[in-house]
Amino acid sequence: MKSLVLLPQDRIENKIFFIKGKKVMLDRDLSKLYGVETKKLNQAVKRNIARFPTDFMFQLSLKEFKNWKSHFVTSNSDKMGLRKLPYAFTEQGIAMLSSVLNSERAIQVNIQIIRTFTKIRELIASNKELREQIEKLEKKYDQQFRIVFDAIKQLLATPSKSSKSIGFNV
Repeated sequence: MKSLVLLPQDRIENKIFFIKGKKVMLDRDLSKLYGVETKKLNQAVKRNIARFPTDFMFQLSLKEFKNWKSHFVTSNSDKMGLRKLPYAFTEQGIAMLSSVLNSERAIQVNIQIIRTFTKIRELIASNKELREQIEKLEKKYDQQFRIVFDAIKQLLATPSKSSKSIGFNV
């Protein structure tokens, strides 16, 4: 099978949000990437609902939707053109989509999305490893390097997580 590069990776990364403590993509964004209507994507999912347990897919609550929506500037519609609350798909749910959306584009887009999730996971892991290495070095050296280590820690510090946070932060 011929592999095609359909989308720039940053376009996919910008569609990954942090909701309910999980990295997810919304049905409306996935449908655009796959080149199908959101309604068609959701119909395919509902016809195969046994493949999508709650840890693979969930529907946003009204509160989560409003919080997500507040991250975007919109000029007109209160619902941003949405009639129903969107569905959010985890990495596993997106992988499962390839079994219900059986087109060449869907397969290639799925491959790119899974690669993007993997890259994000690796970035998060490498940041954690770097922090651990710096802490080991800090224990080794005396007080004269305290200022340097404190500055590095501040650069590596992740902002405190708010329960209302939506979106992906590296």
